[in-house]
Amino acid sequence: MQTQDNYDHAKIEQRWQEAWAEAGVFHTADDAEDPTYVLGMYPYPSGKLHMGHVRNYTITDAYARYRRMRGDDVLHPMGWDAFGLPAENAAKERDTNPRDWTLDCIATMRGQMESMGFGYDWQREVTTCEPEYYRWNQWLFGRFHEAGLVERRDAEVNWCPSCETVLADEQVEGEAELCWRCGTPVEQRELAQWFLKITEYADELLDDIDELDGWPASVRQMQRNWIGRQHGTRLTFEVGGHGPVEAFTTRADTVFGATFFALAPDHPISQELVAEDAAVRRFVEEEADPEGDEPNGVETGLTATNPVTGEELPVFVADFVLSDVGTGALMGVPGHDDRDHAFAEKMGVEIRPVVAPESEAGEPTAPDVSESAYTEDGVLVDSGEYSGLDSETARERITEDADAAEFTTQYRLRDWGISRQRYWGTPIPVVHCDDCGPVLVPEEELPVELPEFVNTTGNPLDAAEEWKRTTCPDCGGDAVRETDTMDTFVDSSWYFLRYVSPGLDDAPFDVERANDWMPVDQYVGGIEHAVMHLLYSRFVTKVLADTEGLEHREPFSNLLAQGMVQLEGEKMSKSKGNVVSPQRIVEEYGADTARLFMMQAAQPERDFDWSEEGVESSHRYLQRLARAVRTFVETEYDGAEDETAAYVDREIDATVATAREEFETLTFNTALREARELTSLLTQYRETDAPHGPTVERGLRTVVKLLAPVAPHVSEELWESLGGEGFVVEADWPEFDGDADELALARRLVENTRSDVRHIVDVAGIDDPERVDVVVAAPWKFRAQELARESDAPNVISELMQVDEIRSQGDAAASFGQDLQEERQSLSETLSAAQERAELERAAWLVEREFDAEVRVLGADEADDDIARKASPGRPAIHID
Repeated sequence: MQTQDNYDHAKIEQRWQEAWAEAGVFHTADDAEDPTYVLGMYPYPSGKLHMGHVRNYTITDAYARYRRMRGDDVLHPMGWDAFGLPAENAAKERDTNPRDWTLDCIATMRGQMESMGFGYDWQREVTTCEPEYYRWNQWLFGRFHEAGLVERRDAEVNWCPSCETVLADEQVEGEAELCWRCGTPVEQRELAQWFLKITEYADELLDDIDELDGWPASVRQMQRNWIGRQHGTRLTFEVGGHGPVEAFTTRADTVFGATFFALAPDHPISQELVAEDAAVRRFVEEEADPEGDEPNGVETGLTATNPVTGEELPVFVADFVLSDVGTGALMGVPGHDDRDHAFAEKMGVEIRPVVAPESEAGEPTAPDVSESAYTEDGVLVDSGEYSGLDSETARERITEDADAAEFTTQYRLRDWGISRQRYWGTPIPVVHCDDCGPVLVPEEELPVELPEFVNTTGNPLDAAEEWKRTTCPDCGGDAVRETDTMDTFVDSSWYFLRYVSPGLDDAPFDVERANDWMPVDQYVGGIEHAVMHLLYSRFVTKVLADTEGLEHREPFSNLLAQGMVQLEGEKMSKSKGNVVSPQRIVEEYGADTARLFMMQAAQPERDFDWSEEGVESSHRYLQRLARAVRTFVETEYDGAEDETAAYVDREIDATVATAREEFETLTFNTALREARELTSLLTQYRETDAPHGPTVERGLRTVVKLLAPVAPHVSEELWESLGGEGFVVEADWPEFDGDADELALARRLVENTRSDVRHIVDVAGIDDPERVDVVVAAPWKFRAQELARESDAPNVISELMQVDEIRSQGDAAASFGQDLQEERQSLSETLSAAQERAELERAAWLVEREFDAEVRVLGADEADDDIARKASPGRPAIHID
């Protein structure tokens, strides 16, 4: 350890980073058996790390280091999500090409990651823009094609006019439908597109969510909502002059309450009416607002025939009807749908209740729906032969009986459109032949590599004339290459498999090794990927299980969606000018300080505010710890292994027990608080008259090990100073003696007792206490409380009085029994009377030190009766002179 007061973080961090690299500490051998797979979502190489990166990768690095210290082989790789439109735009702005820009950014960010001390197996690095990687995107496309999961068709697509490319539904954000990359309003266009048929796996993707116990409930629900499976009825309405139109409903029981029919503004009938009816055209082109607070519409003059009742319903074009949900048409039932109710009120349409709450007395009565809709299931009224049926039965009967009705299941999920009209992506491995049509490029001709950068508007590969010209693999005639590239989410839908065998050149991954190493044990990334990336990864994994022999059907066992790093309550962003540079923090305070502050500021899944004061506090703590280790090394200790040493030893055990549990659940902030509190205790102990050297040493070694996953550089330096063998990153995680629950009970007992003493001193205004008596409750009270906690009897007192030890206490037992009866639901476990006294005697020195007063720990039989009777298990009585 260096001798100056403030250790030189730059020198220390460089020293240990070089030592780890030379020793290959973080490399995972190919013959490792089922390593713990820890993975952070790989970054897009934008040029520099931001604080979100630092937090994400500190979480995974800390957990990987912890698992390694627990004795696991650990797979902890890193790579680069290197394709994408931002690189293309950046290259244009800088008059360079996307490849050079991307590789420069990767070099910069890799250096920053190394300076943070992240323990990656860099031998497994993947870069998705390299042909060695994206050839397997093309191979996957072929496999999906063979499995019947690829289709090319004309489709209405989301088009960003600024990015000049197609967006998947998941890439259109918010009610305003903005491009997820640039925020431009998205348009609709008709284009020939390549699709992967994710809808073929919709049911499995939905049903298997229930098995993802290690995922946050919020993420699972977001995926359920996106898949959006609904069981219901498809009803066919005849629209006058336009033929049959299908509408989907989950509430066929309300069909007798339908009073209007509505079409989406972009429904084919609506578009026909735009050309014929000025009012419809004005509404569709100028007034329709799907994101508005109120539903709007225009009457068309058409009618639709209710297929169940035969009633003619007025037809509206309405902006709350969406073409991508259901069929783009719906029957309006304002008595039983809030949105329909608001529309009917606005347009003057009848509101008719046909479902009533169930009634135990007499016939059900139609609800009052004048102010709001009745949306619950119930009993049908005014519904012809179906009146009196409950809603569920009515739905089945109506669907079965009506010729124009059928049971159906509807999904919000749409097939995955992967075509992108950009340069910087994986070329889709297809050629177009006039005679043969679209033909797959043979596997032996992969990869189809990108040509030199074409800097143009529109689809750049369309302008790569020489590259486009090729021959048809089937007939040998002239052909043209597909000029669309793949959505970059294809890259990230399987990259975690490539880490298993990144150098393999005859397959995307080694199946046998993948079956041993996968799925990923702990995955960490932002909540913004809850739908797109995670859903696509699940889909691809399931397809590979069906086609390539993977033995797992889910890619990630446990998922942590980490919170944002904010500044004054707002997300950091360059546009807001509120970015804190990780590099500045590393240069000024050191990587360990940045990592420590990140992990102790909040639980990983919570957002938190960046604080310079918090950074400085973390830095000061590491300096104090370094000085404490140096002081220990330079000092001789000859104290005995007495009660005080025993207390410190028990606190070390309790700290290890708690910290291990918190590291297991990635609750690093709690674990780090334990380490800091143990450091403080050791400081107090060293200042006593005769501290026991081995106890201090064990405590410091424990603190260093607990900090090692989060602040690894200074921990290595301190470990070496303490005479530790090898690297601390490879040292065994500290063990503890005793039962974890008992250690926690003992700690709570001491904390509560010290708090009670402080409270009494404060309330009573005692300036200079001379003696503090701590009185442990009588043994019979411990017995009584244990019985009360375990008893199921309605009257605890009578049960207690059957025990001779308790009954013999007379009125005192009756009074205590009454207290237990009243508090039995909140009674907590305690130590035994003997254990409680022993723990308090060990901790007495802390109270003596705090108040400079004599402390006596007494049994109930050693104290005055009026004091002893106040003592309860876990809450000793306090008397202060």
